[in-house]
Amino acid sequence: MTLVGKLHTKMVFGRRVRVLADMLAERVPGAARTLVDIGCGDGQIAHLVAGKHPGLQITGVDVLVRPTTWIPVQAFDGTTLPLADQSVDAALFVDVLHHTNDPLVLLREAKRVARQAILIKDHCNDGFLSGATLRFMDWVGNAHHGVVLPYNYWPEQRWRAAFAELGLTIDSWTQRVPLYPWPASWVFGRRLHFVARLIPA
Repeated sequence: MTLVGKLHTKMVFGRRVRVLADMLAERVPGAARTLVDIGCGDGQIAHLVAGKHPGLQITGVDVLVRPTTWIPVQAFDGTTLPLADQSVDAALFVDVLHHTNDPLVLLREAKRVARQAILIKDHCNDGFLSGATLRFMDWVGNAHHGVVLPYNYWPEQRWRAAFAELGLTIDSWTQRVPLYPWPASWVFGRRLHFVARLIPA
């Protein structure tokens, strides 16, 4: 791991996990009993989400299953979820879709398997030097894990068009995602991140 990567892990990673777990837990439907975390990594965020929803059963799928995980994780091919239609209440993506060549593929799969909601944390490529900033953050946070980095960041308008194309209703959307303390938030926060809850038609 690079020096920058070590600093990121020490100063940012813990805060990111806590903030996202809180924000995503607030958006889990109250009636949900099952959730799949797609591209879950070590599953720590999903584990914390489950801790805020007693009785919520969480499993994960990932193309790279790590030796140690916080939740049960099953390997998958990155395009087709190993789940039956309408088999879970909710699906979760945390900074996953921009690692794919076509986010529509996994969004369509999430809609196929999720009955109640799809929760997403990802990026918006809007604003001055947004693409360069996102590429830097992605490299720092993921390169040492061997994660594929296609740097496929969409602007907000493209996200909204994709959701509409798939018949997904935006039930909740915020770009106030306080992942970084000041002054880092001025560079790496801005409106580069969003958290959304989508409702399948």
